[in-house]
Amino acid sequence: MADEYWRVAHSFNSALLGWLVLIPRRHVTTIAELTDEEAASLGGWQVRLSRALTEVTGCAKTYLAQFSEAPGFGHLHFHLVPRPPEFAEHLRGPGVFSLLAGEESQSEAAQDEIALRLRERLDGLIRSS
Repeated sequence: MADEYWRVAHSFNSALLGWLVLIPRRHVTTIAELTDEEAASLGGWQVRLSRALTEVTGCAKTYLAQFSEAPGFGHLHFHLVPRPPEFAEHLRGPGVFSLLAGEESQSEAAQDEIALRLRERLDGLIRSS
């Protein structure tokens, strides 16, 4: 999933299915470096992806986070994380990051399958707007 400013991928090292990463097409390190066009497109992506995640995963809400501080990940990127209704208390809020880079990452096949379902739903959201 992509447009001229942004691309979306499933996090490759998450134990949570549906954990998405929204990445600008050009290299920037801070939000302040975005052009007005990139910034305008960003808001639409965040809302549409959150809606698609809600519909496809049944999550209670989506978390949106941006730090860009981890070694090797200093470029601007946003995490869109589906928070399931049954999430344990210790995983809610910032605790969700314990599911990143864990030993129990979702399989590539599972990531691909949910990505296809999200793309289909996202296409429907874009057509209806």
